[in-house]
Amino acid sequence: MQTTIIDGRKIRDEILEEVKKGVAKLSFQPVFCDVLVGSNPESAQYVRMKARMAEAVGIHFHNAHFPDEITTEKLVEEIIKLKDIPNMCGVIVQLPLPAHLDKEKVLEAIDFHLDVDCLGSKASSVFYNESIDIGYPTALSCMTILDSLNIDLKGKKIVVVGQGQLVGKPVTHLLKIRGLEVTIVTRSTENKEAIIKEADVIISGTGAGKFITGDKIKEGAIIIDAGTSESNGSIVGDVDLESVSGIASFVSPVPGGVGPVTVSILLANVLKVAYKKNEHN
Repeated sequence: MQTTIIDGRKIRDEILEEVKKGVAKLSFQPVFCDVLVGSNPESAQYVRMKARMAEAVGIHFHNAHFPDEITTEKLVEEIIKLKDIPNMCGVIVQLPLPAHLDKEKVLEAIDFHLDVDCLGSKASSVFYNESIDIGYPTALSCMTILDSLNIDLKGKKIVVVGQGQLVGKPVTHLLKIRGLEVTIVTRSTENKEAIIKEADVIISGTGAGKFITGDKIKEGAIIIDAGTSESNGSIVGDVDLESVSGIASFVSPVPGGVGPVTVSILLANVLKVAYKKNEHN
């Protein structure tokens, strides 16, 4: 079987083009902020990348970089101030934070109307109980990639591996509200290997490097890999790409699959906030 490697960068570029057109129609320039604390080089690199992409589609990036030693109280104070910046349409906090900071308090400080990562309790509650319009970017990215394949998922055996806050739990919710049957696999699931082996579609976000191998899937399976972990200094996914090649029908690679799409969905969320502001102006 020929395995198609899904090109996340192509999907990302298509979404960014639409975001750019949407931004151009606004009566103002939206502002986006990714709060960076400390000097973690990986985190700084991610923030720079998001800043470049935002500016490329016409969204102004507001720089908010705080020292390692900032206290939770001071950081919360600074984050609360961000909502008062004219045309602010999205605030996120770059994770992980330094260990001494209270992550929950920091995330709760983001105004929920601007919570485009959906990590605060109010934005999360709206996502699960009222509207999925602005949701978890990685979960929405998985759905966008699935939709790009133009495959009817009705009647397919869909397995979601992991029930984390960013991928597993919200993806399961998104699939279920479409009326699709979903089987959840976690560490405590019995017969997990047999369940994965029978799956037509596997969405995995566990961060257990390369644990999905060719012998664990059925021929023709579609695999969306949303897991990342480090192995010998490089980033790998939950899927061993080499061993599923020739067995899976479609697979999203790591890197180059879910990741690039996630950033474009994040900026699409910023645009949605901007549209709401535009309506009220």
